[in-house]
Amino acid sequence: MREFIVEADGGSRGNPGPAGYGTVVRDAATGEELTEAAEYLGVATNNVAEYRGLVAGLRAAHALDPSARVHVRMDSKLVVEQMSGRWKIKHPDMKPLATEARSIFPPEQVTYEWIPREQNKHADRLANEAMDAGVRGEQWSPSRSTAALDVAAPLGEQRTTAPAEQHVSTPGWSSAPDLGAPATFVLLRHGETPLTPQKRFSGSGGTNPSLSAVGREQAHRTAEALARRGTVQAVIASPLTRTRETAAIVATRLGLDVTIEEGLRETDFGAWEGLTFGEVREHHPDDLNAWLADPEAHPTGGGESFAETATRIAATRDKLVAAHAGRTVLLVSHVTPIKTFVRLALGAPPESLFRMELSAASLSAVAYYADGNASVRLFNDTSHLRP
Repeated sequence: MREFIVEADGGSRGNPGPAGYGTVVRDAATGEELTEAAEYLGVATNNVAEYRGLVAGLRAAHALDPSARVHVRMDSKLVVEQMSGRWKIKHPDMKPLATEARSIFPPEQVTYEWIPREQNKHADRLANEAMDAGVRGEQWSPSRSTAALDVAAPLGEQRTTAPAEQHVSTPGWSSAPDLGAPATFVLLRHGETPLTPQKRFSGSGGTNPSLSAVGREQAHRTAEALARRGTVQAVIASPLTRTRETAAIVATRLGLDVTIEEGLRETDFGAWEGLTFGEVREHHPDDLNAWLADPEAHPTGGGESFAETATRIAATRDKLVAAHAGRTVLLVSHVTPIKTFVRLALGAPPESLFRMELSAASLSAVAYYADGNASVRLFNDTSHLRP
């Protein structure tokens, strides 16, 4: 007999107010997500929305296998206790919903468990997505359900509207729900080093500086913001000291390990390492002008061209997308690699790199779909760094 886990949640902004639910069904043996659903309910209470999420989850599980055993996990103490038979159901709006929930499976096939809210973040996210869609006058769509949508809001605030996005696809066509969830890369630039405020070239061929005290504080603030979101499933970092330190602080807070990826390192700026832009213009004007005009040009003394960096980042992107389909992964990297991820996703020319501002400890996000399309969901967000 198969066994499913149903995680469900509901919410109301006003109680009663604009309400919605979210639910996900998993295979109990493997933890694999089998299906998810969400719906905007109009004006309703929190408890009604939670019950509607439960009903939707049970119906989704029943559609997969009506003979399966189902273990329901919710952070609503009220719903769990009432459906377990330990508390009476008195409210007239909830009685018919409880009756409907009990009718979907035979009672002996369903068990209930209360869990803390932080363990029910997937269903909570879906419920908020449904409410966001309803407020905009739209229907929730599984093709738009990605962890990047959570990250794309100011990380210190509750998201109430959808972030702007650029979706790279064939004109008039967008990725279909049956393509599955994308690989979502949350791109974190490392925190400040002593060289950052002075805007000195700091690539992979320089002094390899550590984070400053400000940089460590930025990493801790980022870690707390990402922990509140609860969407990151893996952490991958450039091999340089500043990215490893930033990643370690975040990963420790999230309870994850850090994987090092050589392809995420910063560009090697050759003889310009440690210099400011003005100093490079003073001492190497011809090389600098060539570098700004031609992506194939190298910094003085060798180093790496923008074209070579783009080739490296594209190969790294393809490898990580294949390895993390359907997952949300934090990539801790540097200015040029992150800008290059965004440039390639948008199909923008190389000179667009000079038109992007990327702050220390900022977050960007790009989702990659199975059909090869990419969606830039966020760029240079620093709201989580505010006190």
